[in-house]
Amino acid sequence: MKEIMIGTWAWGTGINGSSMIFGKKQDPETLKKSFETAINQGFLNWDTAAVYGMGTCETLLGSFIKDHDDIFLSTKFAPSKKYKKGALTKSFEESMKRLGRESVDLFWIHIPNSLKENLSEAIPLIKSGRIKSIGVSNASLDDIKTAEEILGKENLKLGAIQNHFSLLRNDQQPIIDYCNANGIKYYAYMVLEQGALSGKYSAENHFPFFSSRNFAFPKSKFRKIETLLSVMKDIADKYNIDSSQIPILWAISKGTVPIIGITKPSHAEKLASSMEITLTKEELDLIETEATKTGIRQQGTWEPQ
Repeated sequence: MKEIMIGTWAWGTGINGSSMIFGKKQDPETLKKSFETAINQGFLNWDTAAVYGMGTCETLLGSFIKDHDDIFLSTKFAPSKKYKKGALTKSFEESMKRLGRESVDLFWIHIPNSLKENLSEAIPLIKSGRIKSIGVSNASLDDIKTAEEILGKENLKLGAIQNHFSLLRNDQQPIIDYCNANGIKYYAYMVLEQGALSGKYSAENHFPFFSSRNFAFPKSKFRKIETLLSVMKDIADKYNIDSSQIPILWAISKGTVPIIGITKPSHAEKLASSMEITLTKEELDLIETEATKTGIRQQGTWEPQ
């Protein structure tokens, strides 16, 4: 089966959680069923962060994974603009408490602020085995090389990069190619642009008004992607899968591991239904061409570039 990471950004209830970002509060019981469905479908890689719902997402995921030793778990520390000694270690310990773990498979520096200092602070946790692999999110190629240099001096390796990558943010290929050539796993987030590329929404059926994704992707942008959404639906119909799977399969074809959020059991089922499908070069070229025609380069307010 193709490699996928399941994302949980839409789960948390606090700041930067489900209501603020996505415009809807999630039901914990439905999320638990979604988790169990995903596990039963073979999706064992799970991603969260301390800032998703300001800890509430980690707490919820932690309650779900307590009986699952086979889960590959990743979480993140969001550094402030100015380095604060001990902040990474404190965040790590708090995350482990919420997740109910003593160690984590993959730990991210969420934004490359004070990268040298924060990576240096993480090194003792890596050497002790509590951080099994270290990654950087929202990183430039220069950031990656800086991280490799710092870790290399300690005979350690940069494990992963997690950046925004989608049909509407298709400028990451040099970084993806560098990562794949150097044994660094590249994880792509916002592959579905928070639902804009899922086929569920349109200018007429728009995002909830009081949500950050509504302001990031207004109705005017939906009008620009109408043809792209139509082309994706035609391809999806050919394979008898949901339109939401086309951007995911495209991202996989580019050499990435997509991080896909799920909030309903059906999301996991749709994801599983597409994992044996490989799009043709002609289909991939077509959707890329239509995406380019939109003229959209989507960028989050938190992204440094």
